[in-house]
Amino acid sequence: MGIDHSSDNQVLIRLQGITKVYGRGKAAVQALHGIDMCIREGEFVAVMGPSGSGKSTCMNILGCLDIPTTGSYYFRGTEIGRLDRKQRALLRRYYIGFVFQGFNLLNRTSALENVELPLIYRGLPINERRRLARQALESVDLKGHDDYTPGELSGGQQQRVAIARAIVTHPALLLADEPTGNLDSVRSREIMELLTKFNREEGITIVMVTHEPDMARYAGRIIHFRDGLVETDAVE
Repeated sequence: MGIDHSSDNQVLIRLQGITKVYGRGKAAVQALHGIDMCIREGEFVAVMGPSGSGKSTCMNILGCLDIPTTGSYYFRGTEIGRLDRKQRALLRRYYIGFVFQGFNLLNRTSALENVELPLIYRGLPINERRRLARQALESVDLKGHDDYTPGELSGGQQQRVAIARAIVTHPALLLADEPTGNLDSVRSREIMELLTKFNREEGITIVMVTHEPDMARYAGRIIHFRDGLVETDAVE
């Protein structure tokens, strides 16, 4: 879909003057007030901030789930605002993985079939899908759990399946929205160690929203949002 892989010295994401307004007239609410941000290939970035600070809105824009009101978003040098809805969907399919607080697994579907989903959208043949999905489950320490449904797995195991689904396509960018929000402290650390592994060993760029300072410390950089603006941006 025409992504420029060679531009801008390993910059994966560049946001310039990003604003986002919901609603019109007196009902209008401005969620972002002009965000400038640059994230390089291979970074692990934690995004923090109180509710209503704009961090989730920013994540939705990064994931091409929403578009800014004004400003420019560049992904590997390509301006996302110039893409139509279908092209943005293709970018999500081929370049971005998602992990959510609520796991977002299909309840009546096996772990293997859940992990296969992104590969189905890519049109891979069934044998190749199964092979890659099993590899992904093994990479999150769930070898032998192919036939388990989410209801037969613990919360930590369900999040592992969700991570396997997110990385089975080897995305350039993994967006994690409160990935440990539903887990106890032991399971949370296990999930963070997994994310760190994929960041370091496979070079997957990770942007993670979290309310938990202990989880944010796994990242190499922490960005704090407040009132729709970047308040602080610090390398750990």
